[in-house]
Amino acid sequence: MEIIPLAFDSLGARSMCTFVKTKNLNVMIDPSVALGPKRYGLPPHELEIKKMAELMNEIRKALKTSDIVVITHYHYDHHNPDDAELLVGKKLLLKHPKEKINRSQAGRAAYFLERLKEAGVTDIDFADGKSYDFDGLHIAISKPVYHGAGPRLGYVIEVFLDDGDTFLFSSDVEGPIHKEQLEFMVERNAGTVFIDGPMTYMLGYRFSAKSLDSSIENLMELIDKTNVRKLIVDHHLTRDLNYKEKISQVIQRGEEAGTEVISAAEFLGREDLLLEARRKELYLKRS
Repeated sequence: MEIIPLAFDSLGARSMCTFVKTKNLNVMIDPSVALGPKRYGLPPHELEIKKMAELMNEIRKALKTSDIVVITHYHYDHHNPDDAELLVGKKLLLKHPKEKINRSQAGRAAYFLERLKEAGVTDIDFADGKSYDFDGLHIAISKPVYHGAGPRLGYVIEVFLDDGDTFLFSSDVEGPIHKEQLEFMVERNAGTVFIDGPMTYMLGYRFSAKSLDSSIENLMELIDKTNVRKLIVDHHLTRDLNYKEKISQVIQRGEEAGTEVISAAEFLGREDLLLEARRKELYLKRS
């Protein structure tokens, strides 16, 4: 199994898009990318806009060779209704559009399904809580869990792949904050895990100190209770320039257990490109 982060916050724009090459099939998870509309009171910088376009091009190239596409929820950094035609001929495993979903995402899901129908996409399954076996690849999907601390932002599904190697993708758990979000991760016991980490850049505003404490506890429990050797923590977390300091306990626990705790960029052998977190700095350089 080859796991390729295509677009992540540590790669320059809001996303968790991941492409996985298994022995016989290619799987795409959440093929989209977006930008934070406001940060420090500023709109996206031109470098962010350019990077988003570059990442979207890479996603579209990889989609052409994908056999299975998983959509974990209906925020625009995880699905792109404008690319419905690129999904023709793919097997789609989608978060249920009507169950365990908030009003905003239900509306986006309905529109996405309309676009898929117009494009001629027919091989669609609502995957919440289901398991699949495709040509040597086992896929398990969690029951819906909170997008973050509660139901306000809706629900997401977590994804597990096994072709002899094992991989788990958390989607937007913002932590994980809750044991219910952690349960599927521990149960599946994957060797490589991609986690949407705690939303520390909103600490004290939309993300509480209690949620951060729970996230740190749960990430350390994941290390302690599973065989994970590469723990990639990114997305909401890497909108914070000081993210490593915020999860230093987790990094230390990983070092003790022989588990790498790194960003998606570092997983690829690159330096972090935290453009949103540096937006104010980017504007100051231009002026």
